[in-house]
Amino acid sequence: MKDELLFCPLGGSGEIGMNMNLYAYGSEENRKWIIVDMGVTFADDSIPGIDLIYPDPGFIVDKKDDLLGIVLTHAHEDHIGSIALIWPKLKCKIFATPFTGTLIKEKFKEKKIDITNFIQIIPLNGKINLGPFEIDFITLTHSILEPNGLSINTPSGLILHTGDWKVDPNPLIGNEIDSNKLKELGNKGVNTMICDSTNVFSPGRAGSELDVRTSLLNIIEEKKNRVLVTSFASNVARMETIFFCAEKSKRAISLVGRSMHRIYKAARQCGYLKNVIEPLEPKDAKKVPKDKIIYLCTGSQGEPMGALNRIVNETHPDVFLESGDTVIFSSKMIPGNEKKLYYLQNQIVKKNIENITEENAFVHVSGHPNREDLKDMYNWVKPKSVIPVHGEHRHMKEHVLFAKEMKIASTLLVENGDIIKLLPGEKPIIIDKAPCGKMYLDGDVGVGKDSSSIKERKNISINGYLEINIIINSNKLKKTLISLTGIPRENNEENLFFEIEDEVNKICKTFSLQSRNQEKNLIETIKQNCRKVIREKTGKKPFTKVNVTKI
Repeated sequence: MKDELLFCPLGGSGEIGMNMNLYAYGSEENRKWIIVDMGVTFADDSIPGIDLIYPDPGFIVDKKDDLLGIVLTHAHEDHIGSIALIWPKLKCKIFATPFTGTLIKEKFKEKKIDITNFIQIIPLNGKINLGPFEIDFITLTHSILEPNGLSINTPSGLILHTGDWKVDPNPLIGNEIDSNKLKELGNKGVNTMICDSTNVFSPGRAGSELDVRTSLLNIIEEKKNRVLVTSFASNVARMETIFFCAEKSKRAISLVGRSMHRIYKAARQCGYLKNVIEPLEPKDAKKVPKDKIIYLCTGSQGEPMGALNRIVNETHPDVFLESGDTVIFSSKMIPGNEKKLYYLQNQIVKKNIENITEENAFVHVSGHPNREDLKDMYNWVKPKSVIPVHGEHRHMKEHVLFAKEMKIASTLLVENGDIIKLLPGEKPIIIDKAPCGKMYLDGDVGVGKDSSSIKERKNISINGYLEINIIINSNKLKKTLISLTGIPRENNEENLFFEIEDEVNKICKTFSLQSRNQEKNLIETIKQNCRKVIREKTGKKPFTKVNVTKI
């Protein structure tokens, strides 16, 4: 059979986050694979006890003997967050630029996994050869250091995987977008561009970090009391801007939050942030007059354990705010976080603290391409075909329409699990479907969406928990111990306990309590009948557990 170039997204096509993409080259009998990115997305309140969700890697785990490596475009969590969870099932080479590599090493260090012999640091604009894949890293601009597009050349043709990007003429830290290299690709002939769709609905340009810096400095210089800025820790250009604003406004700066310190340390280690003022520890910043300090902290999405939430709720040991202070949200509100973020902002306003967000001031620019940025990329690369990724279905559908406006010969709307033949052929086509899905990080264990632990927890969170312990001596019921959790009882708690106890006594009289054979039926009958009592009295159908102890 003829050699083919295939593309298969396992995450990130049909949702924002959880990006994981596969490429394969060869015949059906001899096919080699690479993975581009391994991200996470964040769970909402509908899945109690779960914080992180990541793509089910089962499809590629089955092919690990033909896997040549993992190539990472940049260090945002939606592109690298699941690597330490999935990699132990693959144990393949990892390729990343220095800043991304530094953060990856930290992730594995936390898991006590030594990847020294597996990770390869690639210089900016570097190249690697993995079997039939010649991969060229292309420097782009984004809201993090060292974002890369990937030019992937194969014997069948050339494709461009853009990763996350925008056109920022003044990124402040890191290099500008390498438009010359992109134009060179366009001259060579790009068969397919797999492209970011996040901001396809937004007109104009995404904007520059320099413009945000100018605006933030004007805002901060007017403030007379404490200023607290919250932002994505990974946005090192924004971090440098707050250092710049602190110095210009003659204020000291303190970093608050674990990830803020981690990113600062990684950036310094890679040669960035060398000329900024030295930050104070939060415990030392307490001694600085309130008109001479800026705090830069995590928690811009209202995360319950984020630094900002703890500060506002007065549970942080070293940082506090009072009337007349200012909080600046130098970040975008990620869809799904509105409820908790608006709650936090209302708490801030109730304390008579000024609340500045992108809704009432120019304090943030996105890291993804608006329509004018997309036009630039299309004009540089001149792809024959475009496959939109990195978006919900509505984003990707709009991106298909945009590509048609740009006179692209062919477009393809895909979703997670689609196996697409990119080459050879006139245009990309979907030829098969790979098993795909979501894994939930439950504590330290990855489980599927149908996991009993998640189902049980959901049931308990909705209906409460009933536990009945019965103690049997000889053939008689000696004692019944009842525990109710999360079940509304109001003033009839004792009556409810008595009714459950009566029901247990009645059931036990109909069973031979010494019979091991009947024990399972006894437990099931008690469970069903006592749940019925609770339902009739409270409207709830609790998760119920019955324990039998024989003495």
